[in-house]
Amino acid sequence: MAATKQPADQSHFILPDLGEGVHEAELISWKVKPGDHVKEHQTMAEMETDKALVEVPSPWTGVIDELRGSEGEIIIVGSILVTYKVDGASTTAAAPAPEASAPASSDADASAEGEDQGTVVGTMSGTLEVSSRFSRTPEHETGSNGRSGGMAAGKAMATPAVRRVARELGMEIDRVPGTGRGGRVTASDVHAHASLGRDGAPAANVNTDATDAAVITAESLSTPPRNLPPISTDGIKERIPFRGVRRKIAQALDRSIKTAVHFTVVDEVDVTELEVKRREYAKVLGTRLSLLPFIMTAVCQALKKHPALNANVDDAREEILIKDVVNLGCAVDTEHGLMVPVIGGADRLSLVELGNAVKSVAEGCKNRTIPREQLVGGTFTISNVGSYGGRFATPIINYPEVGILAAGRSFEKVMAKDGMIFAGTALPLSLSCDHRVVDGAEGARFLNTVKTLLEDPSSLLV
Repeated sequence: MAATKQPADQSHFILPDLGEGVHEAELISWKVKPGDHVKEHQTMAEMETDKALVEVPSPWTGVIDELRGSEGEIIIVGSILVTYKVDGASTTAAAPAPEASAPASSDADASAEGEDQGTVVGTMSGTLEVSSRFSRTPEHETGSNGRSGGMAAGKAMATPAVRRVARELGMEIDRVPGTGRGGRVTASDVHAHASLGRDGAPAANVNTDATDAAVITAESLSTPPRNLPPISTDGIKERIPFRGVRRKIAQALDRSIKTAVHFTVVDEVDVTELEVKRREYAKVLGTRLSLLPFIMTAVCQALKKHPALNANVDDAREEILIKDVVNLGCAVDTEHGLMVPVIGGADRLSLVELGNAVKSVAEGCKNRTIPREQLVGGTFTISNVGSYGGRFATPIINYPEVGILAAGRSFEKVMAKDGMIFAGTALPLSLSCDHRVVDGAEGARFLNTVKTLLEDPSSLLV
């Protein structure tokens, strides 16, 4: 949890970086109200960041004056979250401390002046440094014309991917009004501006198909689509807002579908012998093993033979990052929504160790104790949809990964082998890949390798 410099007069509390790469958090619930006397380290709010629930404590003892934000609202790192009553001073109109938007390099100077060195908040594990990437200045909040989302007179705020879109369309991005959070220019803004032409009239032959499919940013995800059709209000039983984990899931799926070019290949595996070996293995170990650790072992071995699938895509740099270690994501269904914890170094774990790791991360997801560090950094994902029913699926890639395997429900069926007919057990498998990175033939070869390994259980016990 990163440290953020707080005001020396203790008049207000600035929301710090709650995790590496986190620039915003959703306010789930308040645990205090104005007028409450709080103690140091007392929980003031619960906030959601990338599927992780974080308790935000008070950095000091005092009396709450004002709560900034409503439940369900997105709070930007560096914003004032809570103000405190201070003798002889009004905190109602408190502004963010200058230190909150200062670069990290200024910490040494501040220390020399004897200022507060910061407060560490949250219940997540790990030590993370404050990143100046998420510091904000007044210009980030409003354009030079004084209005949010207006056209800035200087350099536009935009990601490298959005700048690339502007170059491809021949647009000067500094002239594009930004409608994203804090006045940021999104890919949609670039396309909309390009469609107007230089004289304000619609421009002809503006091709947006390729870039729309390839570019998706955090800013564009947070910007609602324009010109939405009206929704019928007849028969509404309940309105459920997109909040918490469900909102994060929606954003992640939207980003994956709009960025990765999905294709899916399916097959069935004869796991008749594997089921026999699995029961024998369980007797020796004195514990039950599901099919999942065996599938994970086969996937890890197959990824070593087909490294193109053990990768991430860095769209901002237009690079494919092939990984030399398998960090295996494992989809877990919880009452809060789907979560994908990551088992790091899965290729170095035994069957039993993988089974124990699956149980551990699943429990952590269900009781919301899993650290954020175990929810990121995956190189490939497995989804065991068969535990809930269903055979084949069209799994959605866990972006920026390039592959995901869904295991369906095993079932008995009549099979034929070497001219003999027998009753066996089949396991359906569905593999989705990012076609930008993985060719269809390579995806089929990978799935065939997984199939071959599962049909030869001895190969999984080495």
